[in-house]
Amino acid sequence: MRAAITQTLLLLLATSLLFACGRDESDTEQLAFYAFGTLVDLSLYPAGEYDVEAIGTAVQEELEILHTSWHAWEPGSLGRTNDLLAMQGEFSAPPSVLPLIERGREMETLSDGLFNPALGKLVAAWGFHQDEPDGPPPDEATLAELLDDPPRMQDIERNGVRLRGTHPDLQLDFGGLAKGLAVERVLELLAERGVDAAIFNAGGDLMTLGRPSERPWRVGIRHPHGGVLGSIELDAGEALFTSGDYERGYDWEGERIHHVIDPRSGRPSQGIDSATVLHHDPALADAAATTLMIAGPDAWPEYARKMGIEQALVVLDDRIEATPALALRVQPGPDREPFVIRELP
Repeated sequence: MRAAITQTLLLLLATSLLFACGRDESDTEQLAFYAFGTLVDLSLYPAGEYDVEAIGTAVQEELEILHTSWHAWEPGSLGRTNDLLAMQGEFSAPPSVLPLIERGREMETLSDGLFNPALGKLVAAWGFHQDEPDGPPPDEATLAELLDDPPRMQDIERNGVRLRGTHPDLQLDFGGLAKGLAVERVLELLAERGVDAAIFNAGGDLMTLGRPSERPWRVGIRHPHGGVLGSIELDAGEALFTSGDYERGYDWEGERIHHVIDPRSGRPSQGIDSATVLHHDPALADAAATTLMIAGPDAWPEYARKMGIEQALVVLDDRIEATPALALRVQPGPDREPFVIRELP
């Protein structure tokens, strides 16, 4: 199964996620491996300067540790934390989980609750707490019960390293934040090992470290309907994250069920096929991309402003909309219509 997934991701990577756009690839060294539940691609500049094997091993080991600690449904630190939160007694939290909780609380506040990692039970009810989701969707009675008094991140009391849950349905799932924090950690690890310039891509979500000489990095943005939406040049320390309805999902009675759940309706978000955010903070970019998908076609610029995002674009069925700041930077792909500009309120 993992080999088949890896082959598929390699194909996607080669065709639509990240490309050199004319750069001579001999000036960089590339590594690709499966980690953190996705294909990871790392480009190091300049070639011949680093112990590539040692760096690759260190990155892979770090990602495996984080993946085990933060996994939403397999045994690990987050799973133990959820068990203890449900008991509503005070306990000492695993150190690896505390950054997730703090950033999750911050993102919930910034998004006015559209981004809510405390709704793990709702995500699980839709069948997304398994490697290959296939349904069935929850029935109306289950949804009504889960939405009657939903938990929030504020239902976690913290006193130093001590936590206590105050809601019986509280279950943490950091699927829209963990990758951003993992990317941030990998960039820190690369800098610690003396890497001057690199680009790290985890399944299409990526961040840059430094610049390759005096040139920017150039990457492609995947279109959710297939092919490349456009290309963009990235400076040092920029993170580009996308949330899309094509990433995880299943078909049920003719309907596409995807993993981005709207906490207001309890159902998969509607109206936006994918949202892409560019920011220097990868965790914020990750959470904001999910939030914009949930916000929907009318309200996404308002939520971009709330979260401090100036560079974003969303793909709808019939058009691509973008903030002025990002529209100036993205070169649309062949035969793509010009972007519709949406000003931030």
